[in-house]
Amino acid sequence: MKKIFVWIILCLNLCEVNAQDKNNPVVMTVDGKDIPLSEFLFLAQKDASVNLLDKKSLTNYVELFKNFKLKVAEAESKRYHESLNFNDELNSYKSQLRDSYLSDKEGEAEAIRKVYDRGKEMLSVSHILFRLPSTRFVSKDTIDAYEKAYETYQRIIGGEDFTATGKALTADSIAFYEEIDYIFPLQAMKPFEDAAYSLKNVGDISKPVRTNLGFHLIRLDRRIKNPGRVKVAHILIAPDENAFEPDANTESALLKKATAIYERAIKGEDFAALARENTADMASVNSGGEMPYFGPGEMVRAFEQAAFALKDTGEISKPLKTRYGYHIIKLLNKADRLPYEEMEHSLYTAMRQGEWNFELFKSFEDREKQKFNYVLYPEAYAELQKLCDDYHPEDTTFYNRASQLTNPLIKLDETVFLQNEFAEYLRLYPFSAKSYAGDFFYDVFRQFVRTLVTELEKRTLSDYHPEFDQLVKEYYDGILLFEISSNRVWDKPVEEQEKLEAEWIEELNRKYEVKLNQKVLKNLKKYLKKERN
Repeated sequence: MKKIFVWIILCLNLCEVNAQDKNNPVVMTVDGKDIPLSEFLFLAQKDASVNLLDKKSLTNYVELFKNFKLKVAEAESKRYHESLNFNDELNSYKSQLRDSYLSDKEGEAEAIRKVYDRGKEMLSVSHILFRLPSTRFVSKDTIDAYEKAYETYQRIIGGEDFTATGKALTADSIAFYEEIDYIFPLQAMKPFEDAAYSLKNVGDISKPVRTNLGFHLIRLDRRIKNPGRVKVAHILIAPDENAFEPDANTESALLKKATAIYERAIKGEDFAALARENTADMASVNSGGEMPYFGPGEMVRAFEQAAFALKDTGEISKPLKTRYGYHIIKLLNKADRLPYEEMEHSLYTAMRQGEWNFELFKSFEDREKQKFNYVLYPEAYAELQKLCDDYHPEDTTFYNRASQLTNPLIKLDETVFLQNEFAEYLRLYPFSAKSYAGDFFYDVFRQFVRTLVTELEKRTLSDYHPEFDQLVKEYYDGILLFEISSNRVWDKPVEEQEKLEAEWIEELNRKYEVKLNQKVLKNLKKYLKKERN
């Protein structure tokens, strides 16, 4: 049968979970609903005051548990569980809880820490770029650029000067040479950044590195210790649309105005007052030009360099030009870079987007692939990948050819997925920022595998994590308990609550039938021993 939506077929191939077994007997029945021993034990073992092997403690807990279940039964009889608010809250909890299982937090933390540690240094580099012919290219399109890049690499390591060669190639329109003051983690294309940070010694040169732009030869020029963060105030002199004088917005007029304000500032006038009076930056005017702390790569490069160049607190820069106008900057303070704990969330947010997400979620994918006995059929993969020599995966021809291939591509447990099923997934979800066909193909293939193992993990969550269902049930009951207890007791005057609670419990015991399985309760020691084993 042709399988178009692979996740649906995956779901159909999964086995149902057996609801009950002999090791999980009914411990109590409340209003006709059986409560399994596993639920009884799950809640008991979360309460440190309960000793199930002590007769008095057990008796007290059974009574508390029964009353708890009676209140839940009452809430259900009044249809609290059918309200929109109830279901929104429960579904939100289930979603958050499920997501916590669909990740490897330790692996993610390790990937984030690696990027954080990389940020201890900034790199000053030079590179020679051999551009590729278009925004989308296939394997055959890369040959000429790669050969030029590799031939140049061989000449340079053979003795040619990197800078002179780069400038000569730029003059001949063969390549593009550029010196980059610094690069910082997550602010350059990942292949470029990885290659640059892998260079160990100043002067080392990389072999050709492919990015969306083309092939780069990268030279490490300097390793720079991360300077931390600075806090500054600034005054921005920018063109004024409402100026009366016709020449007020010329370059010379703006510089003249900025210079005059600078001279007033260095003579001791209050910088904050000057900012409130003159700055065009509406975001900082009320704070006297004061800006939040920032680190490398967070501001316009010229502004950032000028701010970090100020050495002493209170020092003021000469007027500095950026695309926004002229800035006068005053150093307020310097601080170390933020600790890992304060940067972890922002790094996670940055890494989960674009190509860094594969690094972030790799440990989860590896764990799930191992769990579900992942098998890749290399010949089938290579057959699909070979299409990238001539066609980009987004081209219709690529899909038409790939959809005719029917060999097994991967296997998860006993479910096999064919080449044409991946082709269909690629057609529906062609999500990659890569220009090169092979990289684009690889990105979507990894997403395909991640989608499958994630869906399989969702569908077998209770098999591998039986506490998931217990936690959902506990939350379900907890919402109902809170709502009905608030209405019957907690919203009433404090001095009345004890009496109201007692009367309510008596009423519930009359209203609903409760059956205790005394045989199970007497043999708890046996069940607890089995659970531990």
